[in-house]
Amino acid sequence: MRADEAFRLASEGTALLWRGDFHNARQLLQAMARRIDQRARRSRPPADFPEAFHLHRQARAQRARTLGMLLLPFEPGHVLPLRRAPDVKAACEAVYGAAPEPYVTSLRELQGLIGAWQWHEKGVPIAPLGARIHPCYGVYSPVRGEYLDLIARAPLPQAASAASAGAAPFTALDIGTGTGVIAALLARRGVARVIATDQDPRALDCARENVQRLGLEHCVTVMQADLFPLPQSGTVPALLAVCNPPWVPARPAAPVEHAVYDPESRMLRGFLDGLRDHLAPHGEGWLILSDLAEHLRLRSREQLLGWIDAAGLAVASRLDARPQHPKAGDATDPLHAARRAEVTSLWRLRLK
Repeated sequence: MRADEAFRLASEGTALLWRGDFHNARQLLQAMARRIDQRARRSRPPADFPEAFHLHRQARAQRARTLGMLLLPFEPGHVLPLRRAPDVKAACEAVYGAAPEPYVTSLRELQGLIGAWQWHEKGVPIAPLGARIHPCYGVYSPVRGEYLDLIARAPLPQAASAASAGAAPFTALDIGTGTGVIAALLARRGVARVIATDQDPRALDCARENVQRLGLEHCVTVMQADLFPLPQSGTVPALLAVCNPPWVPARPAAPVEHAVYDPESRMLRGFLDGLRDHLAPHGEGWLILSDLAEHLRLRSREQLLGWIDAAGLAVASRLDARPQHPKAGDATDPLHAARRAEVTSLWRLRLK
């Protein structure tokens, strides 16, 4: 079958079960992807946001659906019975668990599993931490280093400095911990007790594994919670609460996108509204947030400041950083104008 015919069938919603050489399957997938990208370059993008953003997401979703139509057969035990096929048992088992029966999955998804397994095995170097964080499949990898640099250089609350000197125990909260990188960074900065929360089981397992790898079990506790710990968990009001919520108010289309897209800014607003009940009188809430949504015209700065004020909070100061990721300099990206202007900020918030 020619790539044009495969592309036509996949675009119409017909799945293709590949039984030939594995490397040829990869070449076919690449050929189908080129045809999608060529069409996208020929289409004229809208001149303004937010329409450009919504059309870009629709195109990406359609691209994923089309490329996901190329399927591979698996035998029990995650065995891929194709010529020149790699051993993918460990990568598949980490996500799917045991495989007593035959099954099929898309080549595109398999590539994602393999990539996630390699990231997990190799780890991501975190300069402010002086160590590596090992992300798991479905948990956002901390590749955007500028927000970690902000956390590393932001001054701890004065009350926290006194607590670190022995005046009182110092508790910090890491809300939506993900891989556990922020909790680990706070612990390395001398915070005696960090409570890291998340509601995703994969994230909780990933955070616990990273805390154990770094030898921080004595000061970092990972617990399941929707935003803040429950009252019966025995936590006391924190001197510091940190949250790096998804930056874009939109609906995620895949599990990993929950770290990027926050429908109606639910997590952002939940963190702001919960600080009054969980923050000590002289404590601080650190909100890590990019202004990308503002440049995409999905949320205004006035809205954000209004939510902060309505939550009974005041802005003590703000630290800013420019992102260094490759997309910020990619002029072919439909969102380039917004990414080029993007600034990531650490908002230091206090109770009024």
